[in-house]
Amino acid sequence: MCFLRRCEDYFTGAFDPPPGIHSVGEHVQLEIAIYLDKVQNSNARKLQRLIFNCLLKRETCITGCNNMNDIDLVELGSYKELQGGNIALPSGYSSILDPIYNKLPPDCIKLNSQVTKIKWPSGIDNGTDSEDSDKTVIEVGGENVTNETVYVHCDDKIYEADSIICTLPLGILKSNDIFCPKLPKYKEKSIGRLLYGVVDKIFLYYDRPFLSQDTDEILLLWDSDEIGDWSEKIYSFSKVNDTLLLGWLSGNEAEIMEKLDDKIIGDKCTEILRRFLNDPCIPYPSKCMCTRWKANEFSLGSYTAIGVGSSQLDIEHIARPMHVNNNTIPIITFAGEHTHPNFYSTVHGAYLSGRAAAEMLIVCKREDEPLNTTVTDLSSWIQGLPLT
Repeated sequence: MCFLRRCEDYFTGAFDPPPGIHSVGEHVQLEIAIYLDKVQNSNARKLQRLIFNCLLKRETCITGCNNMNDIDLVELGSYKELQGGNIALPSGYSSILDPIYNKLPPDCIKLNSQVTKIKWPSGIDNGTDSEDSDKTVIEVGGENVTNETVYVHCDDKIYEADSIICTLPLGILKSNDIFCPKLPKYKEKSIGRLLYGVVDKIFLYYDRPFLSQDTDEILLLWDSDEIGDWSEKIYSFSKVNDTLLLGWLSGNEAEIMEKLDDKIIGDKCTEILRRFLNDPCIPYPSKCMCTRWKANEFSLGSYTAIGVGSSQLDIEHIARPMHVNNNTIPIITFAGEHTHPNFYSTVHGAYLSGRAAAEMLIVCKREDEPLNTTVTDLSSWIQGLPLT
């Protein structure tokens, strides 16, 4: 939407947003109202309004929010779009992980071991306002610990480390008291301010094709500005291939959908397709599969967005490494999509933040040796992925 491009310009500070307008949704609705006011034909004006509503629903899935009124207007421009569009990984994220995993020593990765607690020595010296800033002793297994060790508690074992890279999703950081003692207040406040939205996919599998070869996507122009049933948040069904359709929805309606049985969801989608295509013979899917990111206990949501009242600075606060007793090597370093100031909500943001965290630890541990890296840019990494 061209209106969103105007919103992005406010981040540079070239000019100020309209008075009293704080969210992307408010600004876009103002722009839409000005635009539609110039449309004389009432039928055309109504149709264009429905198209705008559809595109705004699409944008909630792209941004990762319930409503564009949730997204901070000035901070929208902090996100940077990479050229080239999205890349499909036919074999899934194993295309990224397997080449890395295969180069690691055997048995150096522990799988199926849920982290329940991370105990770290406080007394951090990086300018935080933690209430524990003067303490250097924590309880671990009933004993006082005065060293500078991190203890990672799992279901069956406690692991000791000089330092760790924490890649827990923002949803877990928001909802879990996994750190003992708690993270510094400046981190907790930033974690609380950022949004962690819910975006889900609905996959409809069919035994035979029923859409024409010329149809790539079915846009749903719901005849109302308000959302009634959860399914009215679905803005389109796109054709992945001749026998597979994909629908998207976000926010509160996605959370409602997650609680329903797949068959009920598939039946509802069939009802929608029959209504919008005016064809009562459209078949039911042979299988319906849905993502349920909010219900996933290891994620509790999909990806990060900068809500009204939060800023890029909150991401930088979360990403800031934590040190103990003036040590140059951080005891906890943070990575993940929620820690990249420009590529939050993306896989490449997670990759780059993880790589940066690992390189920082290597540099800190090898002060007398330069870091030898041959792949430092994102394009080289992407070109090395198997995409077929």
